[in-house]
Amino acid sequence: MLQNANAKKAGRMLLSWAAVIVLVLSVVIFTVINGTRFFSVANLVNILRAMSVLTIFAMAATVSMAPDGFDMSAATLGTFCAYVFASLCLWFALPLWAAILITVVFAMVMYLLTMFLILVCKIPDMLATCALQFVHQGLGLAYTGGSAVSAGLGGATWFAKLHGGDNTALAKGWSDGARAIGKEPWIYIIMIACVVICWVLLERTKYGRYLYAMGGNRTAAKLSGINVKKMRFMAGMFAAVFIAIGGIMVCSRNLAAQINGSDSYLMSSLAAVFIGRSVGGAEKPNALGTAIGALLITVLENGLTMSGVMYYVLPAVKGAVLCLALIAAYATSKED
Repeated sequence: MLQNANAKKAGRMLLSWAAVIVLVLSVVIFTVINGTRFFSVANLVNILRAMSVLTIFAMAATVSMAPDGFDMSAATLGTFCAYVFASLCLWFALPLWAAILITVVFAMVMYLLTMFLILVCKIPDMLATCALQFVHQGLGLAYTGGSAVSAGLGGATWFAKLHGGDNTALAKGWSDGARAIGKEPWIYIIMIACVVICWVLLERTKYGRYLYAMGGNRTAAKLSGINVKKMRFMAGMFAAVFIAIGGIMVCSRNLAAQINGSDSYLMSSLAAVFIGRSVGGAEKPNALGTAIGALLITVLENGLTMSGVMYYVLPAVKGAVLCLALIAAYATSKED
């Protein structure tokens, strides 16, 4: 009986730290296969740069999932935010601070629709946000006239009418500040700031404890006096801020707001959150675990690409990682 208990405890501990173990093994294996190319300074910079954007979208998912929410529309809203940011910088030549502020406020306003569907209409999170994916995509393309937003490209039809038929961009190009957001060191500083803010919110404030209580048992949280609608709304607003920052960073990295530019971050960000749930047996979405999950996914993508694995195989790898993360997250549950 004691041996069975010890074996079960050891197995649970192994699953709890599986993500960290896989991360270390991945680094070792890719270093052996690719030699110094994988562990070179240039490649480490590439990994951190890719991880930065993924981590910010994953922070949005972490905050959403802490109170047992689930957002499938974060990436498409991030793309829409990139359209808005790029147009404010290029079409209207606004200062960088104004473009960032307006983009963040825009994301929060757009997220009000998400909260309306979930909190007022009582539509399950997944169904509501799946529908909003199409809303964001359609409105975003309508805003840009169905094209990307980049320096040298004209504005949308409504933009031309607004300026007496002139369909050219008002600004000559991206400002130095807008370019710097998606480059070192600012891309790392912004990522670290987002992780710290998310960690403080969830781990060091009463609001974080309320969100976790809702995630554990929503009914019990409500009966204990927690205003569950207010807390869920607050989580949504924090998620919207992270989404806006993610969209801005993608836009700055590409120096363009590309069509579906942020959409690919959806599944990777969700996988990072589920990986983070299992790290250290946390059994809940948490900022530090999510950051480790984002690093693991980025290392796998980078290492497999460098090893010659075809790009179309990478989605299968992401799916496998997500499946393993789900197994680790739920197999370590204390409920038998």
